[in-house]
Amino acid sequence: MNKKEVAHIRKQFKLDHDMLKLFDILNVYIMKESSEIYHYECQPFELVDREKQELYIGNFKKLLTGELDQKLFEVRFQEEAEEPTKVLLHQGMITGDRDEWQDLMLLLVDRMIKDTKLERDTVVTFVRGQYFRPTKSRNDEAEESEKNEMFAHPFILCSVNTTEPQRKSLLFDYAEREFKYNIIVDPIIKLSTPEQGFFYPSVTDNASDVNRVLYCSGKANEPNRHFIDQVLNAEKSVTAKEERVIFEEIVKEVAGDQFDVLTLAHVYEEIHQVIESNEEEEAPKLDYRDVERVLTASGVENLTAEKVERAFETIIDDRNYELKASSVIPKFTTKSIKIETKVATIAISPQDLRYVKQVNYQGKRCIMIEIDEDVVIEGFTLTTEIL
Repeated sequence: MNKKEVAHIRKQFKLDHDMLKLFDILNVYIMKESSEIYHYECQPFELVDREKQELYIGNFKKLLTGELDQKLFEVRFQEEAEEPTKVLLHQGMITGDRDEWQDLMLLLVDRMIKDTKLERDTVVTFVRGQYFRPTKSRNDEAEESEKNEMFAHPFILCSVNTTEPQRKSLLFDYAEREFKYNIIVDPIIKLSTPEQGFFYPSVTDNASDVNRVLYCSGKANEPNRHFIDQVLNAEKSVTAKEERVIFEEIVKEVAGDQFDVLTLAHVYEEIHQVIESNEEEEAPKLDYRDVERVLTASGVENLTAEKVERAFETIIDDRNYELKASSVIPKFTTKSIKIETKVATIAISPQDLRYVKQVNYQGKRCIMIEIDEDVVIEGFTLTTEIL
């Protein structure tokens, strides 16, 4: 699943969108103290109050927002799970019986709360429906409308949301002209910040892929491993943060842990070029040969493909492992690199890294930054010292 496919699905989640149809919605309330289902409610989505529909649509869209391998993880179902969630979800997706769908989703909730200690009351929301996407590229000269070339994709979306108590407040009653203490005790469901969830099935080459599911994490680079393994019965996912650490360890293994800034800048530029020149829908990946080529082109000496291959074997025990190019470098055009010192923290983009140097001045280590303009602090222009 690539970012374009995720964006297409997310874009459909609008009220009255003719490319999206939501059939049923199921809400399950789970108590923190007992980790048991306290209440559940299932109904056709079209019968839900419009104000509630807007809140749910916002929640679903928020769940599907984020970068792949940071907040969104496409994971493959395990092949040898005893009671595979894959089968449960597929049956829930294709059944025309609302009661059967409800019972299947409640079974999934039982897996969520098994051996799990909740920190707050939790609401699990399931919705099933279908979205549409073109079966082929649109021909503007054709007489057929674009909708005639659409194909329906059924799906199930799950959103897990925690609750919080309402804050104590003082209210003013206009009718009675008096101040009143707010005594509402009903908890607030935090639909604007979903904890986690999933979208089934995933998409491969613009087609539904029932062998994969898109897991959605509420926090970047913090997927719930227990949920992925025990609830979804899916294989372990690797975050972008973890892949960057793997890349760094491989580079240290073959070239050491000390780099001059120009070499490091060249490494980032070479990988960025790989990403930019990619014409495939799938994100480009780097095997040991690609890493050797990038490092050699960046000025690292005495390097061979065999040496990098051994580093892959040493660090991750898989010489054929492929790293996602977009995961191993900071975002190239934003100030994604943080240089932290005791005196200050400097933010800089990888494309501007070449303008930064660590120098020795009068026996002290200093950071020197090349600039084109005068530095202004609180309205005062600094004078330029000649070293």
